[in-house]
Amino acid sequence: MRGRPSLYTRYEADSAMLPTTTQRVWFVVGLLAVAVLPVWLPRDWMILIATAFIASVGVIGLNLITGYAGQVSLGHAFFLGIGAYAGAALGGVATDKVVGLGLDVIIWVPAAGLIAGIVGAAIAPVALRLKGLYLAILTLGLVFLGEHIFREWESVTGGPGVGREPGSLTLFGWHFDQDGTIGGLAVTREQQIYWLGLLVLLIMGFLAKNLVRSKIGRAFAAVRDRDIAAEVMGIGLTRQKVLAFAVSSFYAGVAGALLYTVTGFVNTASFNLLLSINYIAMVVIGGAASIAGSVMGAAFLTLLPRMIDAAGDVLPFLEVGSSGLLSTSQLERVIFGLLIVAFLIFEPMGLFGIWIRIRNYWKAWPFSY
Repeated sequence: MRGRPSLYTRYEADSAMLPTTTQRVWFVVGLLAVAVLPVWLPRDWMILIATAFIASVGVIGLNLITGYAGQVSLGHAFFLGIGAYAGAALGGVATDKVVGLGLDVIIWVPAAGLIAGIVGAAIAPVALRLKGLYLAILTLGLVFLGEHIFREWESVTGGPGVGREPGSLTLFGWHFDQDGTIGGLAVTREQQIYWLGLLVLLIMGFLAKNLVRSKIGRAFAAVRDRDIAAEVMGIGLTRQKVLAFAVSSFYAGVAGALLYTVTGFVNTASFNLLLSINYIAMVVIGGAASIAGSVMGAAFLTLLPRMIDAAGDVLPFLEVGSSGLLSTSQLERVIFGLLIVAFLIFEPMGLFGIWIRIRNYWKAWPFSY
């Protein structure tokens, strides 16, 4: 309503993704700014931000099951691995050691997500009667099971210490992973991967946002807040939990399929417990039950090593380096742990909660209420 942008007279307006004109304008401005960044960014920064885009898809998937549905999962690395190797087998090149079908990216990326989603839906019934710590332990077992499968299934994974190339980023003969020209303008491999990652994030984020606004999302929240009360209200716990596992696994599969196209190599040692913990940390730091928070958390932790390197150059008293008190990786782990503890204690809503506080402050300024 004009002059009263926060006053809604319809439920559809209240639950809209961008309910006000200001939000819509700033979203378009921000999207355009992010889209044109590769014109000026160095190549290494483009790859780093593209990695953050793709990682955000995986974090959104974990947030759907953990933040929205309330099912704690430490097995996200397992589903990322399924997506990575399904994508490599469907979109990669066959050799005398590994299989590869060489399909287009528009086929093997959704197919990798679908395979991971089917595996997640098949595992979900086993976890239906578990919650909290017991569910976390069960999903933790998936990581170790996945490590064994990925080591032994050499025709798909290439085996430990060897690995394989990921799926080829080819669409109707166009190679996103090679330099080329579009409309007479030269575009680099890094720019194309950057834009592809941004496009996938927009599509998957849009779908996730609509899902949590729907009756399925409200059912997820009811199961998370009080599952017994939700069942009394007529919500099928089995159906919702299986659906949450399947959707979360689908997102992890898509992210896993694309994540290693950036580095150009898939290694069986990548899908370990530390990877699952990293994704849990992205949810905690970004903000649980928030799509925007998922993107914030993924971007922050993906860029953290680069920020630490920059801080080590600017602040020599940190003593980061081979001759200092801490190496860069050691300092990264220290900050990593401190951030998790700090956000859990002081800001459970994560970076998204901090943004909400800042936004509300300026909306009410100069008043304090």
